[in-house]
Amino acid sequence: MTLVNMEPLLRDARKNGYAVGSFNVLSIETVRGAIKAAEEMHSPIILQLAEVHLPAAPLEYMAPVMLEGARRANVPVCVHFDHGTSHNNIEKAVRLGFSSIMFDGASNPLDENIRLTKEIVNLAHSAGITAEAELGQVGNAEEDFANVQNTLTDVNEAVRFVRETGVDALAVSIGNLHGEYREPPVLRFDRIAEIRNSIDIPLVLHGGSGISAGDFKRCIKNGICKVNIGTAIQLGSYKHVESVVGGEVKNRNYFSIMDSIIEGTYEVVKKHLNIFGSCGRA
Repeated sequence: MTLVNMEPLLRDARKNGYAVGSFNVLSIETVRGAIKAAEEMHSPIILQLAEVHLPAAPLEYMAPVMLEGARRANVPVCVHFDHGTSHNNIEKAVRLGFSSIMFDGASNPLDENIRLTKEIVNLAHSAGITAEAELGQVGNAEEDFANVQNTLTDVNEAVRFVRETGVDALAVSIGNLHGEYREPPVLRFDRIAEIRNSIDIPLVLHGGSGISAGDFKRCIKNGICKVNIGTAIQLGSYKHVESVVGGEVKNRNYFSIMDSIIEGTYEVVKKHLNIFGSCGRA
């Protein structure tokens, strides 16, 4: 179909009770694998690049690859800049043609987060694209597991935040963490429902890698419309690369490694699209 912004994708997901998968891509191979899965499953998809990954996957290199992949796909594809904290990098993503951006000001006090988020929302809307933000801090699974319940999204703060910023989607902290979980997360489904019933925009779940299929479905039932997956793609791709490198000598070549990354990404994305209920929604 074509490159789209996030709004129509999440609007349909919210209306019909499924979630759109948003997948971190770091190379042409991961872009190809993700789109291959989305096309096969007739699913809308979001390709995203996080600011933290820019040293390995610079914006100037990845933007043309992601955007061309979106334009050539036969399903709707949103190209999203994730967890932007630098105004310069967010502006660059907008200028390069990303159709959606996220500003992560969750580490700031509430008033400062609101002020900074409003600036980014105005920037995005002036360019005709969507803006996501975060309230309540989604930490790192390796460092913040013990403190996760202390950084949950507050319902009253969410109401104020959305009203004053005009943001299009809100990433919430409900016991989820980025990275590879050391033990199964304890998710606050009740908190998702409380936030959903209090604000009128789509909710986003970050830190999706390692959450069970059952918990994903409960999150979606309670109001999650977009789910971010990153670590699972890296682990899945690495597993396939390892099988090539550790295999017969005849299979050890650069092109087989490229193919293994495509295949690893494809498998992870396809699995999650099925769980999220977005198959056949394109």
